[in-house]
Amino acid sequence: MASLNVGNLGEYLREQRRTAQLTLRQLADAAGVSNPYLSQIERGLRKPSAEILQQLAKALRISAETLYVQAGILDERDRDEAEVRSVILADPSINERQKQVLLQIYESFRKENGIAVDEAGKKDDPSKPSS
Repeated sequence: MASLNVGNLGEYLREQRRTAQLTLRQLADAAGVSNPYLSQIERGLRKPSAEILQQLAKALRISAETLYVQAGILDERDRDEAEVRSVILADPSINERQKQVLLQIYESFRKENGIAVDEAGKKDDPSKPSS
């Protein structure tokens, strides 16, 4: 796991908050965190947990994965994969069986291209022998 890049995360959060036309207090209230704590995150003084990042993402109406990437918790490829899965699972126009089939097809293409993922969503390293 990469180390948290708190300074860039804070700048990114501030930019997203301003784009959403929210005050610091409004975002803090919407995310369920204290105003001083959010201020410290934006100034790069605090490292928020993944749970706090998720609350902030929900309040800002952006994906939590985007904030995880900014914080260094998730790398860009992991975020892309998570977003594909999220979109498939959230689609109301297909039923659960169809969603599972679509995810299986997606995984088979990834495996065919050398990017295998186990059921828990962890990447298998094709260079290591299986146990």
